Amino acid sequence: MSELPGSQESRPRGLGAAARVTALAGSVMDLHVRIALQEVSREKRRLIGGGVFLAMGGTLMLLALVAAETAFVVWSLTAFSWTLLQSLLTLAVLNVVVAGASLRIGGQLAKGPYLPQTLEGLSKTTRAVMGR
Repeated sequence: MSELPGSQESRPRGLGAAARVTALAGSVMDLHVRIALQEVSREKRRLIGGGVFLAMGGTLMLLALVAAETAFVVWSLTAFSWTLLQSLLTLAVLNVVVAGASLRIGGQLAKGPYLPQTLEGLSKTTRAVMGR
């Protein structure tokens, strides 16, 4: 019986070993990809959970600020015998001063220099949000 040109026996032994090594490498890569996807899923859940708690904390902090400002108005009405308008104007001026200082400090902290990748990411995000 003669062997056919494409049969298993006529192939050199090295090609069979190379195919097994390639299959093993592919299997290892598949495992690596599966593990990476599981890690991404865990990280996504962690980030979403963190965002929810940050939003909840920010909302509660805003409510606490409103309560503190209400308490300031009531206190200034009784302690200084101010009118409601005087108390509200004083609170507004105080808010503008604190907001201005916060914006100034935040602006200084956010100034560059930025890495090129950061600038590219910011511009892509801005274009996506603006719809350009």
